[in-house]
Amino acid sequence: MSCRTLQISESTAKEAFGDRAGALVVIECLSGRTTTYQPDVAQIPLPPCSTFKIVNALVGLETVILTSPDEQFYRWDGVERSIPAWNRDLSLREAFQASCVPAFQSLARQIGPERMQYWIDRIDYGNRDTSAGIDVFWLPSKGRDTILISPTQQAQLMRRIVSGEVPFSDTSLATLKNMMFIKKSDRGVLYGKTGSGTDDEGTYVLGWFVGYVESNGKTYAFACVAQGKNIMGKNARAIVDNILEKQGLL
Repeated sequence: MSCRTLQISESTAKEAFGDRAGALVVIECLSGRTTTYQPDVAQIPLPPCSTFKIVNALVGLETVILTSPDEQFYRWDGVERSIPAWNRDLSLREAFQASCVPAFQSLARQIGPERMQYWIDRIDYGNRDTSAGIDVFWLPSKGRDTILISPTQQAQLMRRIVSGEVPFSDTSLATLKNMMFIKKSDRGVLYGKTGSGTDDEGTYVLGWFVGYVESNGKTYAFACVAQGKNIMGKNARAIVDNILEKQGLL
């Protein structure tokens, strides 16, 4: 495998972000070489929002609360929510891909505060602060101090996950990879998880896309954050898609 560094041009990244604030960190998994767009922004800790489902799922798998991506995972409670995909029973894979918050809140409660804190400490996740509550500590809300993690930390953690440098079994990591699969092209395979956060008024202002891409025998971990009014995870993913395609990786 080559150790050639991926160089994301400033102009390519600037065009992809447009008028949105944010940052992108890309790490070549084999060598650890890193390229960053807006390095100052990439150091700012933020709520992880639904990107925390990556870790939540891994802990659930490692503690054998979960066993398979296609197992029955979430039984709908009958409460109609604004996202239609959440209003039915879901497998683990379906809940992960639909980013079903109540499903993963239930999983966090099953894991419990002590076990969750143990795993967060072991992988050194962000500022490790779960004090807001076992089923909300990753979700921003008015008056809530969430756990915080920077884009650089997110990319570094994803690199460690991809490289097997985290204290989770190969089986748990393989199941996560299965669930994170997004798409395959002639040039590469994309894996990832989005996350979206709101301000105190409930307006979406934060979008994450965290994951990795396999292309030409190499693997690159990445974390992208975008910020601004009406910004969500889908916007961060569109930025990454745009850049990876222009770099010839997708």
